[in-house]
Amino acid sequence: MAFLRWNRPSPQEQKACLEKTGGFNYDPKYKGITSKAVSQLKEDKELSEDGFFINHARILIGSGTDTYEKGKVALKNWRHFSFDWAFVDPATPIQRGVKFCVCAKNFLLWTVMPLEIVSVDEKKNDKKAIASFGFASGTLHGHLLAGEERFSIELDENDQVWYEVLSFSKPGNFLSVLGYPYVLSMQKRFSHLSTNAVLKHVSA
Repeated sequence: MAFLRWNRPSPQEQKACLEKTGGFNYDPKYKGITSKAVSQLKEDKELSEDGFFINHARILIGSGTDTYEKGKVALKNWRHFSFDWAFVDPATPIQRGVKFCVCAKNFLLWTVMPLEIVSVDEKKNDKKAIASFGFASGTLHGHLLAGEERFSIELDENDQVWYEVLSFSKPGNFLSVLGYPYVLSMQKRFSHLSTNAVLKHVSA
């Protein structure tokens, strides 16, 4: 099952997609593991044996509390997903259990891909002046991929602010099996473009 459209998906079409989709399309034992460090995921032999590919990008986007707070606002308002060719409804709340759609245009068709937020994590240590905010979403039946993706903003002990994208995935249906090399290239392209979108927001 895949949700395809000729035109930019409307809110009603996204709602219909979510009503038709089932539960998660990957093994429940992996639910939420993007909260672990990337080194742990890369060392997880079971994950690789099950055919999952790990995609990771961690980019310095500035420094200071103000930049961190702007970065957090960017994630909460889905600024990292605000493109002509890919978007998420910016009114989607960042709350565990919320279902939403990523809509992306590939060649002539739009693909509507259902997900559910599986974790939201915010940490703050005023004494050490460090903080982090992030959330992860898992793919549902009907998504081209099977897996999970986490976005986060971190203010470290050196007052530097980092934007991080971490995911594990594998083909979720026959369309992504046929075009998986292209899908992987698009994942890397998205990491780059979403970083630029966050940078633009924190620099405004």
